[in-house]
Amino acid sequence: METLAIYALPWEFSPTVFVVCSFAAVIYWRGLQRLRRSGKRVRLWQCVCFYFGLLLGYAVLQTYIDYLAQHMFWVHRLQHLVLHHLAPVLLIAGAQGQILTQGVPDRWRRWAEPAKSQLRWAGYAFRLVQHPVLASLLFVGLIYFWLIPEVHFTAMLDARRYRLMNWSMAVDGLLFWWLILTPRRAHGSGSVGYGSRILMLCFVAALQIFIGAYITFHKEILFDVYAICGRAWAISPLVDQQLGGLITWIPPAMMSGIGLLVVLHFIMHDSRERRLSSADPQEMAFAATDES
Repeated sequence: METLAIYALPWEFSPTVFVVCSFAAVIYWRGLQRLRRSGKRVRLWQCVCFYFGLLLGYAVLQTYIDYLAQHMFWVHRLQHLVLHHLAPVLLIAGAQGQILTQGVPDRWRRWAEPAKSQLRWAGYAFRLVQHPVLASLLFVGLIYFWLIPEVHFTAMLDARRYRLMNWSMAVDGLLFWWLILTPRRAHGSGSVGYGSRILMLCFVAALQIFIGAYITFHKEILFDVYAICGRAWAISPLVDQQLGGLITWIPPAMMSGIGLLVVLHFIMHDSRERRLSSADPQEMAFAATDES
C-alpha cells in the first residue's frame, strides 16, 4: 500500500489542478442528474469517456508520472500526448449534449448575466483562436515551440515555465479538439465547415509526423537537460530520445485519423438529416422505424 501511495499521490501538489478537476467532475455530475430528472437519456459511454479523460489528465499532472516526465524524455512526450490529444478528445466526447452547461447552478447564471456586456472581448478572443488557420498554427506551433532544445531546457528547469508549458498544452488541446469534434449545430453561426476541419487535421498530422520523425532519426542528443536532471531509468539517452520521437510521431497521427473518421460521420449524419427533411412523411416514418 505504501508503494501504491507513492505512485498515486501527487508528486508536487497543485491546488489549481485539484480544484479544476474537482470542479469539472462535480459540474458534470450535476448536469447528468439534471438531464436524467428531465427525462433525457445520457449514454453510459459518454460518462466513461469524460471521467476517464479527467482521470488521465489528473494522473499525468499530479501523480508519480509527473516526476517521471521531468526525468525521462519519452515519459514527458507521453504526458503531452495525454494533455494535448487523448484527454481533450475523451472530455469533449463525454461532454456532448450540454451536460456541462446543465450542471452550472442557476444562481451562477444569474450572476453572469450582467457581466456579459463587459466581457465581450473574451468572446472576440475566443472566436479569434477558433479561426481554422490560427487554431491549426497554435495547435502544432506549441508542440514545436516547447520542443525547441533551448526552450525545452529552460522549461524543464524552471517550475513556473514547466507549469505554463503543461497548462498551455492542455488548454490548447481542448480548444482545438472542441472545434474539430463538436457538431456544427453546437457552434451556432460561427461554425467551421467540415471541409475546413479535414484540412486542419491533415495539416497538423503532417507537421507532427515531420517533427516526430526528425527526433526519432536524429543521431545526436537534442535534449540534454535530462542528463542534468538525472534519468529515472538507466537507458541510453539516444534510446530515450527515439522513444519520445515515436510517441510524438505515431499516436498523434492516429488521433488525427480518428478525428477524420468523426468528421466523416458528421458529414454523413447531416446529409441523412437533409434527405429526411426533404422526404415525405411516409418515408420519414419508415426511416425512423428502420433506425429503431
